[in-house]
Amino acid sequence: MNWNNWLRQIHRWLSIAFTLAVIINIIAMVQEKSSVWVGLMALLPLTLLLLTGL
Repeated sequence: MNWNNWLRQIHRWLSIAFTLAVIINIIAMVQEKSSVWVGLMALLPLTLLLLTGL
């Protein structure tokens, strides 16, 4: 597997992690149990998605 395929695979898994983090964030907001770390949980995969997407 060359580096391009490897990077694309990482990007796909990061997009799944980001989607799950956003869903967890929405559930926490609906239950009104939102805290700062839940809101920031989506930023790590989003930042990594930006880096791997560029």
